[in-house]
Amino acid sequence: MISGRMVPPVDFQLKDSNSKIAPSKKPSAFDLVEKTEYLFVRVVKARDLPTMDITGSLDPYVEVSHGNFTGKTKHFEKTKDPEWNEVFAIPRDRLQSGNLHVDVKDKDLVLDDFVGRVTVELNEVPFRVPPDSPLAPEWYRLEDKKGDKAYRGELMLAVWYGTQADEAFAFATFSDDAAPDAIDAQILSIYNRPKVYHTPRLWFVRVNIIDAHDIFVSDKNRVPEVFCKARIGRQLLTTKPIKARSSIFRWNQELMFVAAEPFEENLILSVEDRVSPSKDEVIGSVDIALASLDKPPDNRPVRAKWYGLKKPVLFDFDQLKEDKFSSRLQVRAFLAGGYHVSYESTYYSSDFRPSAKQLWKKPVGLLELGVLKADGMQQTKTRDGKGACDAYCVAKYGHKWVRTRTVVNDLNPKFNEQYTWDVYDHATVLTVGVFDNNQLLSDERSSVGSSSGRRDQNMGKLRIRLSTLESGRVYANSYPLLVLQNNGVKKMGELHLAIRFSATSTVNTMFMYAKPMLPKMHYAHPLPLLQQELLRNHAVEIVAARLARMEPPLRKEVVMWMSDAKAHLWSMRRTKANLQRIISVFSHVIAVARWFHGVRLWKNPFTTVLVHIVFLILIFLPGLILPTAFLYMFMITLWNFWFRPRKPPHMNVKISQVEEVNLDELDEEFDNYPTSRSQEMLRMRYDRLRQVALKIQMAVGDMATQGERVHLLLSWKDPRATAMFMVFCIVAVMVFYVIQFELIAVFAGFYVMRHPKLRGKMPSVAANFFRRLPARTDSLLL
Repeated sequence: MISGRMVPPVDFQLKDSNSKIAPSKKPSAFDLVEKTEYLFVRVVKARDLPTMDITGSLDPYVEVSHGNFTGKTKHFEKTKDPEWNEVFAIPRDRLQSGNLHVDVKDKDLVLDDFVGRVTVELNEVPFRVPPDSPLAPEWYRLEDKKGDKAYRGELMLAVWYGTQADEAFAFATFSDDAAPDAIDAQILSIYNRPKVYHTPRLWFVRVNIIDAHDIFVSDKNRVPEVFCKARIGRQLLTTKPIKARSSIFRWNQELMFVAAEPFEENLILSVEDRVSPSKDEVIGSVDIALASLDKPPDNRPVRAKWYGLKKPVLFDFDQLKEDKFSSRLQVRAFLAGGYHVSYESTYYSSDFRPSAKQLWKKPVGLLELGVLKADGMQQTKTRDGKGACDAYCVAKYGHKWVRTRTVVNDLNPKFNEQYTWDVYDHATVLTVGVFDNNQLLSDERSSVGSSSGRRDQNMGKLRIRLSTLESGRVYANSYPLLVLQNNGVKKMGELHLAIRFSATSTVNTMFMYAKPMLPKMHYAHPLPLLQQELLRNHAVEIVAARLARMEPPLRKEVVMWMSDAKAHLWSMRRTKANLQRIISVFSHVIAVARWFHGVRLWKNPFTTVLVHIVFLILIFLPGLILPTAFLYMFMITLWNFWFRPRKPPHMNVKISQVEEVNLDELDEEFDNYPTSRSQEMLRMRYDRLRQVALKIQMAVGDMATQGERVHLLLSWKDPRATAMFMVFCIVAVMVFYVIQFELIAVFAGFYVMRHPKLRGKMPSVAANFFRRLPARTDSLLL
């Protein structure tokens, strides 16, 4: 089956977006999204506020309200001159006629006290279009509930109309709808604004532990078994243990770690003695600051250093003295800046730059992403007796991650946010995911950025390879959000995106195809595949931990799912999908073989005669063979130009084998590692795996047998067959020397394409001879 014909159902296909994007003659900021006007309210500070409590204290905060929209600032404790400097944004199409109320209140345990109010008439609010100068805030005198001027208190405000191009859009809190009572307003104010994250720069730490001198153990009667243990954070590696009675132990073993800037952990080296299989005694240790290590951008040699080992005691009087002898450790440690440290899946990587900035090249283009809206989102929770979904989008490319605001209680959320990235290699992938925010409940007020038990649910993910995009063209499409669950594939909604890749130079982009993807060090000193996968797991753990510390945090499950952290685990479904991909790759060869078989059977005499004529032309004019082959490929490529894809590639449920997989295979794919299922189920799955492995074993064995027959034909495995082959070779030498090659080729071609009436039904002599040849299968222990 040809992969191009594996068309998914209509509901799972990529569609043109129905969003209205304003046409733009030249790229500009926020031209990929729908122009949306907002009412921006900037609450700067207050002064001379009155006291409300009996104790004379005041815990002020500001509440911005209009109709059903309410936004609150954070509150300050015991201050009369607070400074908030927070911005609220209300969509203009949801504004009602009337006034905007900005209330100053006092935070209390039961009922908040009213301090004062500022009323703004909406018909007098100016419209500011960037790049106009910023609107200067002004002081407003507070009023009481009756509208009279209060005796004390002023509030500094700035109110204006603007769009997404306004600089206040990036740090504004959006009031798209009234927040339910179950949602904490303070937490919502943090999640309800766009956010840009930058992943830390990752480095490979190469530690070559050479040897240790003056190593003495407490038990002189036992042969010590000494090894060195290296640790950076949660990464722990050890050298091989060495047994020797001397005081010098030599390992000369290299260990590799992953570290992130700024370097928060040190490299801890400890020399230990294995007293028993379950007990290790520390001889000495040393802490090395990672910031002090060299950062060579290439494979230039780094000088080894000696480090004195400290004894593992709280206070050692001997170390206060200048000992004549002390234990020492010789180590060559440095930060390898010539490598690219990846935390992403190999096939979906968004960056190939090395760690050392001096090796970075200039960008080759600009990537712009417009997150428009989502339609038909599935209900993930129940709130106030109704289904709800608090959706937000996350996009990652290179070192930059972006997160849209969380739209609360809306199954058709509108984002209309635009982001840009510098592109250093267009053979990279942009990843966009949609999640349901489960961190907004009031019972989590105490820890906004903490890792609570509620996990953000993934609603779908899509990948877009930049090399499939035409330069300067805007792709506005609706992407189905597909999630594979235990009960099968499920559509969670549709995400409308607008994407544009602009190349700075077409010539430089073309030259990129001739350059290696990874830095030079990956080819000069390659790392084993197993070690690369282990280091990638450490890298994604570090990135997830760093992004989880930001506010609002990108939770670990979000980073893991966006980075395909579990893509290396085995899956029966992915095995079948890859097998189908191999069949699809060779389907063209199979199609040509079937076509030629029809030619040999003279199913269409005209085609067979035409093949004979072309065959004769190519034989007697061999110089036309290669030009004809390339001309044929050129014509096929030119013909396929009219059927080229007009949309970026998307998830295909047919290729992914998610429609034919059964529920037990899905349960096996979502099982933990190690497994948590019963022994009976494991026995059933093991038997099924044996059946699949048997088919693979037979196919691989048959391929090996055919190759071994050709190889063993020259090694006298079968003396009679080898002797006959030698005679055939001598006869072939004389025949090819006497008769022209063209005549032999014509005879062989006409013999193969002879009419079915001239050929028998029995196998040919050559086929019978080849099938009788031995193989190494006879030497297998069965």
